[in-house]
Amino acid sequence: MQAQRLRIAIIGGGIGGLTLALALQQRGLAADVYEQAPQLTEIGAAVALSANATRELRRLGVLESVAAASTEPTELIYRSWQDGQRIAAHPVRNGLRYQQRFGAPYYGIHRADLQRVLSTALGGAGLHLGHRLHTISDQGDAIAFEFNNGRSIEADLVIGADGVRSVICEWVTGGEGVTYSGTSAFRGIVPASQLPTLPDPQAIQFWMGPNAHLLHYAIGGGGEDVNYFAVMEGPEAWRDSGSMAEIEPGRALQAFKGWHPAVTEMIAAVPHHKLWGLFVVRPLLQWHRGRALLLGDSAHAMVPHHGQGANTTIEDAITLAELLAGTTASGLDAMMAHYQSLRRARTRKIQRSSWATNALLHLPDGPALAARDRKVAAFPEDFAWIHEFDALQSARSGQPSGMALAG
Repeated sequence: MQAQRLRIAIIGGGIGGLTLALALQQRGLAADVYEQAPQLTEIGAAVALSANATRELRRLGVLESVAAASTEPTELIYRSWQDGQRIAAHPVRNGLRYQQRFGAPYYGIHRADLQRVLSTALGGAGLHLGHRLHTISDQGDAIAFEFNNGRSIEADLVIGADGVRSVICEWVTGGEGVTYSGTSAFRGIVPASQLPTLPDPQAIQFWMGPNAHLLHYAIGGGGEDVNYFAVMEGPEAWRDSGSMAEIEPGRALQAFKGWHPAVTEMIAAVPHHKLWGLFVVRPLLQWHRGRALLLGDSAHAMVPHHGQGANTTIEDAITLAELLAGTTASGLDAMMAHYQSLRRARTRKIQRSSWATNALLHLPDGPALAARDRKVAAFPEDFAWIHEFDALQSARSGQPSGMALAG
């Protein structure tokens, strides 16, 4: 059986599933994407795309459409929680410094806009909505699925791109790998015109304070909206079965009482009824079982403090598509092992670094702040390895640390 005739099923029609389907299509391979939602929409969330992802979106031919719906931040700014002092700042769009250093742009975009761009480029080929996975059955040289709508399929390879609470991950690992991080968040999108006290609204900014931080950046083609993500320590245990919990009115604002007016103004502009628990996937020894393989959050969900969840997912998709392009059915086991070897160490390193950053962002006032301030001032040097990474070059070279910036 030739690679072109492999029956490839992707569970999940989010950023990872759509990027993989598009990358496979570009390489002459077909895949079916099964998404549980009846419509391909994601509401109320945005994503930051760094160079390690935008260079791949350029190769897929969609970067121009992504750019039209995005804002490139002027700077990356770290601020003090109470007085708003600029602790450190690094140019991004200003002077084109970021693009010159990393070979691709940095964008803020609404998740729904990114999904729209990817699905439009895919042209609807092989996209099946309203398919919630019910059961999985290993057939040896194939894998069978049954969906809640009664449909059954078989595939030579299934890729679990179904997020942090992945059904495929649970099947691969024999148990649920998701764990609560001990932190939670509020999120919102506010028109920039409603934030009169916000300094540098076109920048990506971290406001850092005791046991909490707020990140925000502009989104939309003209930077007309500001997306924010406000993170705090606790609750100590997550008692709800899902990732969201109902909260009483005023809880979000109370968590940031005494913070700079720009922060409280932003939080007050959105009615908050839900608290998001931040969940991660424990480092997995194995990313595949039988003919099932994991991608994105299903394999390495992380706290979002480096903004790398979507970016590493796009890296996974490009790596997997490139490896599949040269694989026959008899070579699937070796291909999956190779994919894991290319992706596991890097994503684990980013997971660990993201968690360490949580403590850095949530320091109480005191003598430890001086070391923190030096750390955020050195951000471009300390974390260049994340942004300069070239997933396609890594897949082609067979080296997980490949850093070449091929065009």
